[in-house]
Amino acid sequence: MIQLAFIFGLLGNIVSFMVYLAPVPTFCKIYKRKSTEGFQSVPYVVGLFSAMLWIYYAFLKPDTTLLITINSVGCCIQSFYICFFLFYATKKTKMDTVKLLLLLNFFGLGLIILLTQFLAKDSNRAQIVGWICLIFSLCVFIAPLGILRQVIKTKSVEYMPFLLSFFLTLSAVMWFFYGLLRKDYNIAIPNVLGFTLGVLQMVLYLIYKNAKKVNEEVKLSEKLETSETNVEEHKLPEEILKEQIIDVVKLSAMVCSEIIPMVTELNEIMPQISVIINEKKIEPKGTIEASVEV
Repeated sequence: MIQLAFIFGLLGNIVSFMVYLAPVPTFCKIYKRKSTEGFQSVPYVVGLFSAMLWIYYAFLKPDTTLLITINSVGCCIQSFYICFFLFYATKKTKMDTVKLLLLLNFFGLGLIILLTQFLAKDSNRAQIVGWICLIFSLCVFIAPLGILRQVIKTKSVEYMPFLLSFFLTLSAVMWFFYGLLRKDYNIAIPNVLGFTLGVLQMVLYLIYKNAKKVNEEVKLSEKLETSETNVEEHKLPEEILKEQIIDVVKLSAMVCSEIIPMVTELNEIMPQISVIINEKKIEPKGTIEASVEV
């Protein structure tokens, strides 16, 4: 029984280590962008607090080497993630991360250690810390429910990678059997919820994995319809313009038809006007001035 628990604990260490490496692609994006825009430090701060809390619990229990090893590795990895995040974060984000870090990992954990060391008896101390770890682990496992709601609402698994869900489920299975075989229900009980939610995530992934392609096809068809509508809208002004040009040509033809008769009539009147001018006698200016002087 002890050997079987050791095997499950060892497998749990291996799978949990792979889960700890899951955020590496996220930090590659941060490095390329030189910015943490769109990402939050909360998961890494909470992960660090969880690992430190489990280490404290493991020190209160006998034969918990495997629990100490994986959570020590987790502390190192999460600390590296937080430092990397702070290096590329904005000033406001850095302040928020430091505040959360001080509140949760220093004051929170410090308060738990002080209260359990000075107020709890030696026989009850491990049990109290175990209950705290159990409640906190349940809260951590419940947190992804928001992602499940988003997947159902958007019908997209873009923000829920299948491999991460798979390894989280596998890790929950390993640690469940490890806790069950060691009769440590503080470890076993939270992983029942972790296993259930992990299976639910994978089922949703299988349901909605092709929904993204369907949405892209729908968006493409909508774009094509929009482009066709725009083409029709462009065609309509062209037809109207052609009609206007035809109307202008007709109008000009009508005007020309009215001008031409007027010109012909004017040409007929001009000889008569010239005859009248020639017949009229106009005396010179000098003669008029001379008669006035006499």
